[in-house]
Amino acid sequence: MSGHSKWANIKHKKGKADAQKGKIFTKLGREIVVASRACGGDVNNFRLKIAIENAKANNVPNENIQRAIQKGTGGAEGSTYEELRYEGYGPGGVAVMIDILTDNRNRTAGEVRHIFSKNGGNMGETGCVGWMFQDKGQLTIPRDGLKLSEDDLMMIALEAGADDLEADAEEFVIYTSPEAMEGVSKAFEEQNIVVSESVLSPVAQNTIEITDAEQARKLVHLMETLEDHDDTQGVYSNFELSEELADQEF
Repeated sequence: MSGHSKWANIKHKKGKADAQKGKIFTKLGREIVVASRACGGDVNNFRLKIAIENAKANNVPNENIQRAIQKGTGGAEGSTYEELRYEGYGPGGVAVMIDILTDNRNRTAGEVRHIFSKNGGNMGETGCVGWMFQDKGQLTIPRDGLKLSEDDLMMIALEAGADDLEADAEEFVIYTSPEAMEGVSKAFEEQNIVVSESVLSPVAQNTIEITDAEQARKLVHLMETLEDHDDTQGVYSNFELSEELADQEF
């Protein structure tokens, strides 16, 4: 993947837009609410544990985290969120999936459909692109402060059950099966390796290289607009930018 940029890398290079816009606390809080509801507030549950860890990594105050857990377990009033996944196509037929947490599915569906159509894409039926993706655990480790070599990190990851490791100038991303994610996370914890983000999300099994600058601009704008929607928890696609476009600003 050297010289190329997938959407996750593009988003990272552009900075944490959600944090800049004050939305990340809301998104992380919703994930804690839903995870807490599913497990009854058991903080040893892996989904809730990583939701809390991600919130702490993004400096969400402890009182916000506790309030979200209470909402999830019925200890505080709050909206009832529904988990949804929308699928569709971006400019040029690129596959796009969006994970949603909403308290009004009709409103959200209409708004997401409008974003697709306004940005050169179209929202599809459930399953239209889902077959192109596979759920993977993704553990992000910053290079800054890491005392291990890449080879040593890879060895720890593989011995713990990881599938693959990708690297760029700023961080490593370790990919695991959903079943192995917790074990790999614990292995890093035992080695005092800082994991800045832990997510379980769809990863494209094959990617499409984008070489046209105008198509790249349209795709990035579509993805950013979907990311900015208040109900969005994650946006995924199967495109990557060519080496010539990888470092361009869009």
